[in-house]
Amino acid sequence: MYRRARSIAAEREVTSDADLGPLLAAPASDAGDAAAYTVLRHMFETGGWVLLESTLADLPADLRWLFESGAVTLEQLAALHKAVGAATAADLHAALRDHRIRTLPQGGALVEEAIDAALPSLRAAMHRIPLGRATAVAEPLLARLRAMTGVAWAEPVGSLRRGQDLVGDVEIVAPAANAAAVLDDVFAATNAARWLHRSERRLYFLEERIQVGIRVPPPERAAAALVYLTGSMAHVDGLRRRAAALGLRLTIDGLYANDGSLVPTAHEADIYNRLGLEFVAPEIRSGDGEIDLAARRGLPPLVDRRDIRGDLHMHSTWSDGRDSIEAMAAACRALGYEYMAITDHSPHSASSRNLTLDGVKRQADEIAEVRQRVPGITILHGCEADILQDGRIDFPDRILERFDIVLASLHDAGDHSPAQLMRRYEEAMRHPLVAAITHPTNRLVPHRAGYDLDYDRLFELAAATNTLVEVDGAPSHLDLDGALARRAVAAGATLVVDSDCHRADLLDRQMRLGVTTARRGWVEPRHVVNTRSIAEVRAFIARKREGR
Repeated sequence: MYRRARSIAAEREVTSDADLGPLLAAPASDAGDAAAYTVLRHMFETGGWVLLESTLADLPADLRWLFESGAVTLEQLAALHKAVGAATAADLHAALRDHRIRTLPQGGALVEEAIDAALPSLRAAMHRIPLGRATAVAEPLLARLRAMTGVAWAEPVGSLRRGQDLVGDVEIVAPAANAAAVLDDVFAATNAARWLHRSERRLYFLEERIQVGIRVPPPERAAAALVYLTGSMAHVDGLRRRAAALGLRLTIDGLYANDGSLVPTAHEADIYNRLGLEFVAPEIRSGDGEIDLAARRGLPPLVDRRDIRGDLHMHSTWSDGRDSIEAMAAACRALGYEYMAITDHSPHSASSRNLTLDGVKRQADEIAEVRQRVPGITILHGCEADILQDGRIDFPDRILERFDIVLASLHDAGDHSPAQLMRRYEEAMRHPLVAAITHPTNRLVPHRAGYDLDYDRLFELAAATNTLVEVDGAPSHLDLDGALARRAVAAGATLVVDSDCHRADLLDRQMRLGVTTARRGWVEPRHVVNTRSIAEVRAFIARKREGR
């Protein structure tokens, strides 16, 4: 009945005791269910409302949403947590598949059925955060854990490791024999806004309004935890079925033989190998046929960060970048790149600063000087030009010809229909001086979905005109996303994976985000132009300019 009471309060937008007073002053008929109204009044008068809401706020998010779903009462939730140690959706999934919930004293079988029904949509209401922000929160924690004595390794799991555009929470697996020492260190070093849970080998807290979890399994069980917590539920269920067919049992705590003995698995790859599978990259563990392909040894070699030989999209202080050309060049050289391109915005961009017609020659002179001061890397002079509403590029051809590489972008819809937007793209791609179309959907994660276009037609045009299509690693874009990148290569388009970076210190992170996004699209090194040498990149651009 208290659930109905909270529902009534939610309908009336009650968020505090101050809001409850006026509601309770109204006649019972105005408040809905009379019995629930009585419960609501009692909760208010005894202070139970504050106690309940503060208790829910202190729960790990998945447990809170499980309660909100109506699958369990608070008493059942407490019993569930105590009996199986569940703190996340992955824990609940593991407990369900291992039939540990049905033994609960408070209606175990019914609770199991209710949780099983709730689990697929459990996180639907959860606030999700962009991949870039989650990465920024995880990186310092990963660095700290990896530097600790006794920690074998540390890896993110879940949607963060799979590289999804939006991430529900940040969770890290860091195996160590002495879990208490690891958790004590994190506890002492973290300026958490709220501590949610601590047990023998787990710690959950809120940082920057993001739930962060640290798991410290024993090293001999860590590979199974990493596999179980990384893959989607569909992927994990597929692995469990395959294990069962082989007389094995895969759990969150390990891979077991039929006699109950733990199968030694030091690494993730060992688990896939014992299941007769080739290793499945984290980014494609979605339950979308990857296990069948892995069984046939048919998975493609996905593009890797180490394959990237140069970055062809970045900005300097000549437009809206923070750092100078020399700083960007020095950072690219430090990353081991063979080449890079400075591609500042053109005159019609809405950026805070733009590269002007008069500025092109002066920027070229500065790049020539930087080439002398930063040897060992080829610096291309490029631009990110706007595609105007009539399809023209906003630098004249006499200027475009001076650049080593020209990127073309749509930054505004101009109230145009999908057909009009497509015509603008087509005009740009047919221009012989345009080497690449950048962030094609022009989406802004998570605020803007992007253009509603016939993307298959766009990719066909790109292939026909020898125009590169970009996978943009800027956290606000991640564009093309994985699904579209997969369609692009299927259509025969060649991709370029770029950072679209505006700061030297973020060049590597944003390139990694771009590569991760491409990997979600099953993109291989052969599909990506900047896995090739500078000579091959120049030849690709030259073929486009010559109409070949």
